[in-house]
Amino acid sequence: MSTPAKVASISQGKISDAEWEARIDLAAVYRLIAHYGWDDVIYNHSSMRVPGEPRHFLMKRHELLYTEVTASNLVKVSMDEDLDEKAGVNRPGFTLHGGVLKARPDVNCAVHVHTATGMAIAGLKSGLRMLSQQAIRFHQRIGYHAYEGITEDFGERERINRDLGDNRAMIMHNHGLLTVGRSAREAFVLMHYLMEAAEIQLRLEATGSELFEIPPEICAKTRAQYEKHDAGRGSADWAAYLRKLDQIDRSYRS
Repeated sequence: MSTPAKVASISQGKISDAEWEARIDLAAVYRLIAHYGWDDVIYNHSSMRVPGEPRHFLMKRHELLYTEVTASNLVKVSMDEDLDEKAGVNRPGFTLHGGVLKARPDVNCAVHVHTATGMAIAGLKSGLRMLSQQAIRFHQRIGYHAYEGITEDFGERERINRDLGDNRAMIMHNHGLLTVGRSAREAFVLMHYLMEAAEIQLRLEATGSELFEIPPEICAKTRAQYEKHDAGRGSADWAAYLRKLDQIDRSYRS
């Protein structure tokens, strides 16, 4: 793996163990997004709140490919500042993630992608339909945000946060998908299921056939089952995702 010259990095010994673990997890999120083909060269972003520093968060340096992100070259920024590429971070990414993390103290990680599948579902007035088990995780827990152009204006933060509410995901119309979680694992896994739910829906709708919508009462029951699952045996999947990455390229940990 080659990393562009003049990319600043930090030493593990200069930060807390908790922050280093958070950096490894966020670097893993970027590498997993690339592995699944959800990246867009240097665009799209994921973020992680810094443990012990609730007003600061980590995100990818603007010019890096997702496969070049490591724990040490993530950029730490203050969500209270007004930053752009001169500070090393992408302005739209900083606007979106800084606003969400500032408004949602319960959220520590956010994942945003612009995939073709995500943008396709984001262009449907129907939104996400309860057509699959994957979709049920978002039953009554997904928001919708109208397209306002490239997310550069801090004034849009208020409307983004209003539309996200206390949900775990948001479809940004004509734009893409956003998931949020208490951990890197939660935010990434939610994006994995949201992408699958969107792909399944698009394939089903393309058949033109009559579809089975899952009844609301079954959705509510299954969503509760998933919440219990994720708090228990489901959490073991993050270590498995990291092992998958380690088999490909361990440099994200450096």
